[in-house]
Amino acid sequence: MTAQPTPARPHRVIVFSTPTCPWCTRAKAYLRGRGVPFRDVDVSRDPAAARDLVRRTGQMGVPVIEIDGRPIVGFDQARIDAMLGLRPN
Repeated sequence: MTAQPTPARPHRVIVFSTPTCPWCTRAKAYLRGRGVPFRDVDVSRDPAAARDLVRRTGQMGVPVIEIDGRPIVGFDQARIDAMLGLRPN
């Protein structure tokens, strides 16, 4: 009997953003283009999420992209690719 390979566990990706942030828009478009599912949290509409973001990262700016609980401040494509195991575009 041959063992079946176990599928890789999907990454948990959360994008903390605001609707007026151009880098947030670019980050989300990049993730969509790479086929990466993510949850978008609009910190301008969710004060509790904004406070939590500052508490966890010390940052008030967006975007912050959290991958498996580890934050990336800003749209850092190389770090996103590395943390998700993607080949650079």
